[in-house]
Amino acid sequence: MVRRTDTRQRMLDTAADLFQTQGYHATGLTQLTTAGGAPKGSLYFHFPGGKEQLAAEAVRLSSERTGALLEAVLADAPDPATGIDRAVGALASFLTESDFQRGCPLATVALDAAGTSEPIREACTDGYASWHGVLSGYLATKGLSTDRADELATVVLATIEGALLLARTRRDLAPLRAVATHLHATLEREFG
Repeated sequence: MVRRTDTRQRMLDTAADLFQTQGYHATGLTQLTTAGGAPKGSLYFHFPGGKEQLAAEAVRLSSERTGALLEAVLADAPDPATGIDRAVGALASFLTESDFQRGCPLATVALDAAGTSEPIREACTDGYASWHGVLSGYLATKGLSTDRADELATVVLATIEGALLLARTRRDLAPLRAVATHLHATLEREFG
């Protein structure tokens, strides 16, 4: 017998994947429940707020997973330039392994639904803020002032986010490679 929490988690995992690849509006309730292996009525049982609640929770799950990956990659890096290289490399791998279907786990939903749903907008905002916090905290531990680490984290996050979008759209890793090269040089100068 499948436990209730297993069904809920399967639905969250499925939703995170579908929203990342298709967006919020292109993903239907039937698809969410069928792909998650759950009866249609279970969506409202586990997520009384319906698709909007499921999307906000899926965005939070995706941001936590990506944040944990980012923390792990940076923790093992000998220096910030190498850390960002490795982070970009991991994101590039996810993109190519999914045949350019999975870029940033937040961007598709943010562009699709954050303008019309406050819970989804808040989940996206919190996700980006958590990634920014990981980057900023890491850069500060490497010797930058809090203000400079915060500023540089914004540049790194926005640059990678834009490169992921371009790479996904073009079905080509060239934008990510260009960004990695630029960020590497920037971080080497910064930490010289």
